[in-house]
Amino acid sequence: QVQLVESGGGLVQAGGSLRLSCAASGRTFSRSARGWFRQAPGKEREFVAAISWSGGSTYYTDSVKGRFTISSDNARGTVYLQMTSLKPEDTAVYYCAADFSGPSDRVRDWAYWGQGTQVTVSS
Repeated sequence: QVQLVESGGGLVQAGGSLRLSCAASGRTFSRSARGWFRQAPGKEREFVAAISWSGGSTYYTDSVKGRFTISSDNARGTVYLQMTSLKPEDTAVYYCAADFSGPSDRVRDWAYWGQGTQVTVSS
Protein backbone atom coordinates (compact mmCIF):
# COMPACT_ATOMS: atom_id res chain seq x y z
CA GLN A 1 0.00 0.00 0.00
CA VAL A 2 1.49 3.28 -1.11
CA GLN A 3 0.94 6.14 1.26
CA LEU A 4 1.95 9.78 1.55
CA VAL A 5 1.13 11.55 4.80
CA GLU A 6 1.41 15.30 5.23
CA SER A 7 1.84 17.11 8.53
CA GLY A 8 2.77 20.53 9.83
CA GLY A 9 -0.18 22.61 8.74
CA GLY A 10 -1.95 25.02 11.02
CA LEU A 11 -2.99 28.59 11.69
CA VAL A 12 -0.37 31.33 11.48
CA GLN A 13 -0.39 35.10 11.25
CA ALA A 14 0.69 36.87 8.10
CA GLY A 15 4.47 37.11 7.98
CA GLY A 16 4.88 33.91 9.94
CA SER A 17 6.39 30.56 8.99
CA LEU A 18 5.42 26.92 8.82
CA ARG A 19 7.19 23.76 7.76
CA LEU A 20 5.21 21.04 6.08
CA SER A 21 6.41 17.45 5.99
CA CYS A 22 5.41 14.58 3.75
CA ALA A 23 6.38 11.08 4.80
CA ALA A 24 6.22 8.19 2.34
CA SER A 25 5.58 4.57 3.19
CA GLY A 26 4.68 1.36 1.43
CA ARG A 27 7.06 1.77 -1.45
CA THR A 28 10.48 3.27 -1.80
CA PHE A 29 10.21 6.82 -3.05
CA SER A 30 13.89 7.48 -2.99
CA ARG A 31 13.91 7.75 -6.79
CA SER A 32 10.65 9.59 -7.21
CA ALA A 33 10.13 13.24 -7.88
CA ARG A 34 8.19 14.93 -5.11
CA GLY A 35 5.93 17.93 -5.24
CA TRP A 36 3.64 20.21 -3.30
CA PHE A 37 0.33 21.51 -4.58
CA ARG A 38 -2.37 23.55 -2.90
CA GLN A 39 -6.06 24.09 -3.28
CA ALA A 40 -7.96 27.05 -1.92
CA PRO A 41 -11.75 26.98 -1.48
CA GLY A 42 -13.50 27.29 -4.81
CA LYS A 43 -10.27 27.09 -6.79
CA GLU A 44 -8.46 24.41 -8.71
CA ARG A 45 -5.48 22.59 -7.29
CA GLU A 46 -2.31 24.44 -8.25
CA PHE A 47 1.38 23.71 -8.34
CA VAL A 48 3.56 25.13 -5.57
CA ALA A 49 6.96 23.44 -5.71
CA ALA A 50 8.72 20.27 -6.81
CA ILE A 51 12.05 18.55 -6.35
CA SER A 52 13.81 15.93 -8.44
CA TRP A 53 14.52 12.54 -6.93
CA SER A 54 18.18 13.41 -6.48
CA GLY A 55 17.30 16.68 -4.81
CA GLY A 56 19.50 18.49 -7.29
CA SER A 57 16.72 20.39 -9.05
CA THR A 58 13.91 22.39 -7.53
CA TYR A 59 11.02 24.24 -9.10
CA TYR A 60 8.64 26.87 -7.75
CA THR A 61 5.61 28.74 -8.88
CA ASP A 62 6.36 32.44 -9.17
CA SER A 63 4.18 33.50 -6.26
CA VAL A 64 6.26 31.55 -3.71
CA LYS A 65 9.77 32.08 -5.06
CA GLY A 66 12.02 33.51 -2.39
CA ARG A 67 9.55 32.58 0.37
CA PHE A 68 9.15 28.79 0.15
CA THR A 69 11.87 26.14 0.04
CA ILE A 70 11.38 22.49 -0.89
CA SER A 71 13.85 19.89 0.30
CA SER A 72 14.04 16.14 0.68
CA ASP A 73 15.58 13.54 2.93
CA ASN A 74 15.62 10.35 0.90
CA ALA A 75 17.00 8.30 3.77
CA ARG A 76 13.82 9.14 5.67
CA GLY A 77 11.57 9.13 2.62
CA THR A 78 10.41 12.60 3.59
CA VAL A 79 10.02 15.84 1.69
CA TYR A 80 9.62 19.24 3.33
CA LEU A 81 8.18 22.59 2.40
CA GLN A 82 9.55 25.45 4.46
CA MET A 83 7.19 28.41 4.13
CA THR A 84 8.19 31.88 5.29
CA SER A 85 6.69 35.36 4.97
CA LEU A 86 3.29 33.75 4.68
CA LYS A 87 0.43 35.74 3.21
CA PRO A 88 -3.33 35.32 3.55
CA GLU A 89 -3.43 34.25 -0.09
CA ASP A 90 -1.30 31.22 0.82
CA THR A 91 -4.29 29.84 2.72
CA ALA A 92 -5.20 26.46 1.24
CA VAL A 93 -5.07 22.72 1.72
CA TYR A 94 -1.55 21.65 0.82
CA TYR A 95 -1.04 18.28 -0.86
CA CYS A 96 2.10 16.24 -1.25
CA ALA A 97 2.59 14.31 -4.47
CA ALA A 98 5.08 11.77 -5.83
CA ASP A 99 5.80 10.29 -9.22
CA PHE A 100 8.55 8.22 -10.78
CA SER A 101 8.67 10.43 -13.83
CA GLY A 102 10.32 13.82 -13.65
CA PRO A 103 8.86 16.79 -11.76
CA SER A 104 5.92 18.54 -13.39
CA ASP A 105 3.68 21.50 -12.61
CA ARG A 106 0.60 19.64 -13.86
CA VAL A 107 -1.70 17.84 -11.43
CA ARG A 108 -2.39 15.04 -13.89
CA ASP A 109 1.28 14.09 -14.12
CA TRP A 110 1.49 12.96 -10.49
CA ALA A 111 0.43 9.41 -9.60
CA TYR A 112 0.55 9.44 -5.81
CA TRP A 113 -1.12 11.93 -3.47
CA GLY A 114 -1.46 12.55 0.21
CA GLN A 115 -4.67 13.55 1.95
CA GLY A 116 -3.64 17.15 2.48
CA THR A 117 -2.95 19.46 5.40
CA GLN A 118 -4.70 22.77 6.02
CA VAL A 119 -2.68 25.97 6.13
CA THR A 120 -4.51 29.10 7.24
CA VAL A 121 -2.82 32.50 7.25
CA SER A 122 -4.65 35.25 9.10
CA SER A 123 -4.23 38.91 8.25
